[in-house]
Amino acid sequence: MIHPANHDTNPPATGIIGGTGLYDFDELENAQWVEVESSFGEPSDDLLIGNYLGHRLVFLPRHGRGHRIPPTEINYRANIEILKIVGVDRIVSFSAVGSLREEHEPGDLVIVDQFIDRTFAREKTFFGSGFVAHVSMADPVCSVTSSVTAQAAEQLSISHKLGGTYVVMEGPQFSSRAESELYRSWGCDVIGMTGMPEAKLAREAELAYATVAMVTDYDCWHNDHENVSTASILQVLKTNTAHARELIKAIVPKLASIRAPFDSGVHTSLEHAIATAPDHRDPALIARLRVIAGRAMNKEGW
Repeated sequence: MIHPANHDTNPPATGIIGGTGLYDFDELENAQWVEVESSFGEPSDDLLIGNYLGHRLVFLPRHGRGHRIPPTEINYRANIEILKIVGVDRIVSFSAVGSLREEHEPGDLVIVDQFIDRTFAREKTFFGSGFVAHVSMADPVCSVTSSVTAQAAEQLSISHKLGGTYVVMEGPQFSSRAESELYRSWGCDVIGMTGMPEAKLAREAELAYATVAMVTDYDCWHNDHENVSTASILQVLKTNTAHARELIKAIVPKLASIRAPFDSGVHTSLEHAIATAPDHRDPALIARLRVIAGRAMNKEGW
């Protein structure tokens, strides 16, 4: 088992978070599932760590192998922390979504650049009383990571769009027609259940983060298509999972070749975000945040 105290000894790595349909990654060399302890509870699963095309890659199945964990019960904080513990500083997250636009057809990919967070039953921050921080989420994904992902999709001739708004619902139920039409009126592109608070926590952890939203259906607004069901989603998921694996193969060398910190500024997002004065910080919370906020605290001389 890897403990939080050992995070400084791990070399940089690219992280892949697999969504519905993507639970493992057989292509890794010298791969092993590694248990990593988090200061924030139980993560979704062990991490699959290995070498991919000469680069260090870390894979995490968001729902756990076998899709054991529903969206509301995922421990997003633990998931992000264990990725950082093992050296991940850039993440590409895959998420199954419904389309809210005619042009985003089942099987398409939307590399989103905005979120609307409608979740309400999840822990959304690593910080709290005794150590307050406010990171900017004006641009919630890393533009560098997203651009690399879009370039890879273009190279593979996979139907995709760079940019779009992902509305994140609590779930686990799908939308009513009224809700679906409401989100369309807001100008949203896709709807899913896992983009938040994952993106917020990645920003707090100073990780480069991008989301590939894999369209499985038209939600329930589209009169010419049957209402969304698990069965219909699973059919499209097979195609989406194949595209995801192709995309990862193209992304990893491109992303691994870029040295941190990225021009997007995500690797220094805590630079001016910590609000609590040093002499008023809770020592217990400081200890818990050593992995997440260690760079910023070390810069302050902590």
